[in-house]
Amino acid sequence: MLYRKIEAFIRDYLVSGSNKVLLIEGARQIGKTYIIRKVGRELYENFIEINFVEDCQGPKIFENINSIDDFYFALSTLFGDKMKTRESTLVFFDEIQEYPQFITLLKFLKQDNRFEYIASGSLLGVTLAETTSIPIGSVLHKKMYQLDFEEFLIANGFSLEAIESLEKKFKDKISLDTAMHERMLDLFRKYLIVGGLPDCVNTFIATKNVMQIREIQSDITNFYKADASKRDEARKLKIRRIYEMLPSVMQNTKKRIVVKDIEGIKGKRYSNYEDEFDYLINSGIANEVKAVSTPVYPLCQTQGKNLLKLYMNDVGLLSNLLFRYNTKPILEDVRSVNLGALYETAVAGQLKSLGHDLYYYDNRTKGEVDFLIDDYEELAVLPIEVKSGRDYMIHSAIDKFLGNSEYPVTRGAVLSNNREIKIVGKITYYPIYFVMFFKPTDSFGGNALLI
Repeated sequence: MLYRKIEAFIRDYLVSGSNKVLLIEGARQIGKTYIIRKVGRELYENFIEINFVEDCQGPKIFENINSIDDFYFALSTLFGDKMKTRESTLVFFDEIQEYPQFITLLKFLKQDNRFEYIASGSLLGVTLAETTSIPIGSVLHKKMYQLDFEEFLIANGFSLEAIESLEKKFKDKISLDTAMHERMLDLFRKYLIVGGLPDCVNTFIATKNVMQIREIQSDITNFYKADASKRDEARKLKIRRIYEMLPSVMQNTKKRIVVKDIEGIKGKRYSNYEDEFDYLINSGIANEVKAVSTPVYPLCQTQGKNLLKLYMNDVGLLSNLLFRYNTKPILEDVRSVNLGALYETAVAGQLKSLGHDLYYYDNRTKGEVDFLIDDYEELAVLPIEVKSGRDYMIHSAIDKFLGNSEYPVTRGAVLSNNREIKIVGKITYYPIYFVMFFKPTDSFGGNALLI
């Protein structure tokens, strides 16, 4: 049974008596249904689960439901024996995006207060973006991601106390001893192979069989492509093309999408593919990193989409496409192989799971910095450079960024395989695995809150 940090959030919500309905949004195969089912069955005597995908493909009992009375009647034909008191009954709408009218209906079901409700959806981000009647004020929206590196460590035997000890060392800037560093680095490299999708992590824990893990990853990649088939034919092909471009784009020095390469047509602009990009982002299968050329705090004031990076949502999916069964370059850090794409994808996924909005610095004359995030402690911008090789102290772009007195920046971070935490000028060097503690309200220590 995998430990998921979001479980505590769901449990606290259900026992809080909130006047809002919780919607859990996330990509396919990240464990939404499992964790809601687990908590719901533990807390409620009567747990009612309705999968709208199965209903849509089968009896369509709920397809045309638009009122709470009609809903109660339809529900009673399937689960009449479980429709008890509000305190003992939880109704779970799984894949709610299949019937968007239920997103609006949630408000009235909550007001009626007959049962408790919770919902989830694998394409919920897309549906919410296209729904004009979202019940503002009645829904608590929470994003869920695949297992992050902290959860991966716990799956591999680390206790919560061990994680707390690691976080204290991070905050106090105390380097791990050589043995522990090597263990952490070994697990980080295995995370690059396995990723954080629950089926892959469970298979890794049970079998350590790379071929089985890769087959699961290939299936999930195909699921993600198949989701695009619900769009019109022209958009579907463009969405698949952009998604299939991501591994090769990640291998480039500049890892941003080149618009003319999508269809091979010169003169195309980002605006010509805005819907396709939004689909990949809102479906949760890609993490966006927006370009910033002149940063201000907060970064949302200068965001732009004309130079967009898209990272695959799970580093294991990328390593499958790039390396398939050959894991030696990753595990043994072969010097001739550039692992930058994997390292950056893992960092992007970790930062997103912690609640960060992601940006990168792009300046024609001053270079490119991998990631920028808001530094809430200093009310400034925090630049982050990710290094997969041994030249981790060579980083002219972040040096120029930190040296610009006009930018709202007081410090920067470089993540690498190096063991020591050390401060040189405005830059703090961290081992790559400590990215799991770069929490939103305070990237360098203090009373951080996980969002």
